[in-house]
Amino acid sequence: MSEANTANAAHPLPYAGVRVVEFTHMVMGPTCGLLLADLGAEVIKVEPIEGDNTRRLLGSGSGFFPTFNRNKKSIALDLKQPEGVEAALRLIATADIVSENFKPGTMKKLGLDHETLSKLNPRLIYVSHKGFLPGPYDHRTALDEVVQMMGGLAYMTGRSGDPLRAGTSVNDIMGGMFGAIGAMAALRQRELTGKGCEVQSALFENNVFLVAQHMMQFAATGKPADPMPSRISAWAVYDVFTVKDGEQIFLAAVSDKQWAIFCKAFGLEDMLADPRLKTNNDRVRAREWMMPILRSHLANHSAAELASVFEQNELPFAPITKPQELFDDPHLNATGGLAPVRMNDGSMAKVPLAPFTLDGERPGIRLQPPHIGEHSRELLKEVGYSDEEIAALETHHITLGD
Repeated sequence: MSEANTANAAHPLPYAGVRVVEFTHMVMGPTCGLLLADLGAEVIKVEPIEGDNTRRLLGSGSGFFPTFNRNKKSIALDLKQPEGVEAALRLIATADIVSENFKPGTMKKLGLDHETLSKLNPRLIYVSHKGFLPGPYDHRTALDEVVQMMGGLAYMTGRSGDPLRAGTSVNDIMGGMFGAIGAMAALRQRELTGKGCEVQSALFENNVFLVAQHMMQFAATGKPADPMPSRISAWAVYDVFTVKDGEQIFLAAVSDKQWAIFCKAFGLEDMLADPRLKTNNDRVRAREWMMPILRSHLANHSAAELASVFEQNELPFAPITKPQELFDDPHLNATGGLAPVRMNDGSMAKVPLAPFTLDGERPGIRLQPPHIGEHSRELLKEVGYSDEEIAALETHHITLGD
């Protein structure tokens, strides 16, 4: 295992000393490496000599690279040339984990597939991120939206007859998370057996895991789950309300105790006493006539006023927030949930950190998202290349960031 930078030598991160070589792009594979890197692993991103295409995406992809590539090093190699593959193999020889998310067969053509590499190093852990686990679909090209459509998530998200993808790359991100979890499990297994293994994570199977609750609802009740916009909620008050000046706010009262608190807070004692609304299930059955009364009663309150009352009474509520507004969220800023990150154009912004703490601290940014080939020279020297050999490689087969 190689040395890796840690935020505090007195409190090393859990995967300090683990080296990961990743051949990844876009979101799924980079997410796996991001989590391992945040947890202390030395993650080396192998890019084409022109750089990962993710760096050049526009629109909804313009933030992908700075979001998913912090705490990594970059080496740029031409894997179409034997010299580039040789450099990659020399790096892999020092690695604990290889991670990739290319189309099936791509790594085999390069001689960088699990079967080949495991013969060279039986302790190597090899993580593949694909559209589908091996089976009848594994030849298909998958995207997050493809598996959302075929895996029931788009059906559940949109209105009836109008399937709609979720508003973020849920399968790409979670698929990468499960790849990282698999890598962590494989590291533990290697401690027990002395051998590495192949870990596979896939978009489609991840999506099915996400909709399992709706599958099991059918198994339990015999009734298909309705799409979320038209579902019969398990809770009586669990809705977005349009209130004063057209503002919107999400309000909930999900237990009999919360219903009583809600009614008393807003002068709805008559509804609290109504025997037709005694239990949550009674109120669910009464939603058709109950909700218009509640909406009318709350319509003249401002969203801020409602939020204040709900917060004082420990009732669930939420403003309807746009993503760009989260940069100024007081909780995220007060708790260190956002950290300065270098964008593709060199400017600085804030990026959300991993959503957990270790001893009360969020794993932070030790390395900014790397420039193309920023670490090529130091990594090549580390695996035995001389200055003359590096100069020869630089002519055609690597990019030196300096």
